Amino acid sequence: MNVFRNRVAVLGLVLLATVLLYLLLPAMRQGSMEPSLAVQRMALIAPSVPPSTPNITVRTGQLPSDPPLFFREALPIDSAGRQILPRLQVVLLHGQAFTSKTWEELGTLSLLAANGYQALALDLPGFGKSPASESVKSDQNRVDLLKRFLEALGVRAPVLLSPSMSGHYALPFLQKYSSQLHGFVPIAPVATRTLTPQQYQDIQTPTLIVYGELDTNLGAQSLKNLQQLPRHTVVKLSGARHACYMDKPREFHLALLDYLNKLD
Repeated sequence: MNVFRNRVAVLGLVLLATVLLYLLLPAMRQGSMEPSLAVQRMALIAPSVPPSTPNITVRTGQLPSDPPLFFREALPIDSAGRQILPRLQVVLLHGQAFTSKTWEELGTLSLLAANGYQALALDLPGFGKSPASESVKSDQNRVDLLKRFLEALGVRAPVLLSPSMSGHYALPFLQKYSSQLHGFVPIAPVATRTLTPQQYQDIQTPTLIVYGELDTNLGAQSLKNLQQLPRHTVVKLSGARHACYMDKPREFHLALLDYLNKLD
């Protein structure tokens, strides 16, 4: 009798295990499939890899001026690696937390050269490898420094790119020498309040205003002032902060190249 009862108990456990396995199996299968589906979704939305660029060399130099100015330069080359005449010259300034090396590390200098542009980025006085100087205390001093830099390197009618702090140099230069600029790319710069509405209206330089969607302080303020320029277009980088070109380099580079291509 005991043997019979034991067999019945074992049979009951087997039936219970079978029922539980039947009920749990669909959930187990669904769980095992989810990672594969996630990978497939990621593959569908992954951005395409940008095409390779020629082997661009970024060289450095220093102007023996007062103060000495350190700079980086990338020159355009053809598919055979031979230097060619640039379509345009692009001069890149930098913000408070950055230097000319930022544009090299971000790939901007090489990208510009690969697309036929001469790219020049300098360390402003007191940043990177350019020593600080008391000679850049006024707007006129800073305008003169930038003008000497351009003349020393044979830069004529460049596109001037100016993020954040460098607006102390770029905005006074734009106001005085706008006719000598082929284009202007302000990226949430300071000093936009220093120009009057009439001064803005007098500037005919084609301008690409770039700012980050999340930059509700300086970005929004500079946008409001810079929109007084009669020949401007605006690019807002979604989800980007003040240094929007760092948060969204791909989108920034595409917008910059599109703008430069229309200037040719």
